[in-house]
Amino acid sequence: MFGLFKRKKPGIALKRLPPGTVTEKPEPVTRRKLIPQDITYEQAKSYAKHADRNIRGELAARSDVKPEILYFMAQDEDTDVRRAIASNDATPRQADLVLARDKDDEVRCDLALKIGRLIPGISKTASERLQDVTLEVLEVLARDQLPRVRAIIAEEIKHAKHAPQPVVSRLARDVETIVAAPILEYSPLLSDYELMEIIHAGASRGGLQAIARRANVSDKLAKAIVDANDIAATANLLANPNTKLKSDILDRVVDMAEKQEPLHEPLARRPELSVNAIRRIATFVSSSILNVLQAEHELDDETAKVVAEAVKKRIKEEGSGAEPAETVASKVAKLQDAGKLNEDSILQAAQSGQRGFVAEALALKGAVSVGVVNKMLDSRSGKAVTAVSWKAGLSARGSMKLQQLVARVPANAMIHARDGVKFALSDAEMLWFLTYFQEFTTRDAA
Repeated sequence: MFGLFKRKKPGIALKRLPPGTVTEKPEPVTRRKLIPQDITYEQAKSYAKHADRNIRGELAARSDVKPEILYFMAQDEDTDVRRAIASNDATPRQADLVLARDKDDEVRCDLALKIGRLIPGISKTASERLQDVTLEVLEVLARDQLPRVRAIIAEEIKHAKHAPQPVVSRLARDVETIVAAPILEYSPLLSDYELMEIIHAGASRGGLQAIARRANVSDKLAKAIVDANDIAATANLLANPNTKLKSDILDRVVDMAEKQEPLHEPLARRPELSVNAIRRIATFVSSSILNVLQAEHELDDETAKVVAEAVKKRIKEEGSGAEPAETVASKVAKLQDAGKLNEDSILQAAQSGQRGFVAEALALKGAVSVGVVNKMLDSRSGKAVTAVSWKAGLSARGSMKLQQLVARVPANAMIHARDGVKFALSDAEMLWFLTYFQEFTTRDAA
């Protein structure tokens, strides 16, 4: 296939530069235009049938081509030409309807991205007929046999307030987690009643975790999540800063946590923990989690004494056994040595509320001290978290997850991935934040 309209592959690693390095932007590559800027209608018709697919492709991407010509080109024999038509905002919806059933997966993916981005503003569209055809295209794509097409639609309309309810409900129940999760986590069109139905019908593990991360989780939903005995989903619920959990739900989680280590850290950080819950947790968690209890809660004198004694006892127990307790840092190092410390494992820990693991992992992967990493995560700055994520080799989307799940960056301060895959900050900006926090941490320690 010719390369004029071929999508760039995401995820290309950026070269890591030492702080203070001055970088120059490369000169942009300019492509020679094959078609003049000003062309007549007859010339456009001629170019649409041209033997050179590069010429047809260039025409297909233009916004000044008449709709009927773009409609004709939607059936071009060349895949890249059809992809250009699918991505073109000027393409008439009737042509999009044809492309929604295109045999090529990439054509349908490009179309899904375009249509999905139109849906949030669909109520403002002047023509009722245009709305109808756009929604028809959306419904066809939401039923596509390829999960990636459905996932693109789900990702683009997850925040939409005016998307068709049947489409949202169908995507929320999709068997593929990559499709259902964005809708389950973000869609404002899913009521508690419908979410309860989905849980009781047997939501997938990933789906249940997504529901647990919603901005508003009611008491009924929280109880249903805990009752499902999904440890990862329960950890997500505990790590959700927007959710307040009743004492009876927390007591149920404490029962679960005694034999489930992934729940220890996010449970210890819950602000609603009662004195009795804190004392009980102190009987079975490690010394590092006991330190979290001391740091996160204002303890009365008696409870503080109980926890302090538990810390001493646990340190003694952990140091006297034949096999010393494995620290978070050693776990991270083992995963690194085994080649298993990657973005997936870090994000999984973030979703499970394992803040300590995430900090150690970012520090090791990015060759930054854990103290600096913790300062950057504690800052609640989207730019700082983006910088440390980049330094550790995470993707732009991964940095967004850490902003939300670990640093709890406010929605209006989040740094979103540009074009879905690229870092919105320049290398120089991210290096500046890293240098700043390194100096800040050094000064603070002094």
